[in-house]
Amino acid sequence: MIQDFLEMGGYATYVWSSYAVVLVVLVGMLIASVSAMRARERELNALEERVGGRRQRRPRATTEEVADDA
Repeated sequence: MIQDFLEMGGYATYVWSSYAVVLVVLVGMLIASVSAMRARERELNALEERVGGRRQRRPRATTEEVADDA
């Protein structure tokens, strides 16, 4: 029974090689994504050191403050 499953009705070479190609592509994409993320993090850290850290966000005005300004 398991042998029949692994042979895939005579298409085992095509099926298993397709799975292997997809696995290689997915692993390659994962490696490229992690590498790009780390590069962006290094770039962000370098910019933060040069500028002096992240700027603080201004608090958003409440609807009452906006109504008072009008």
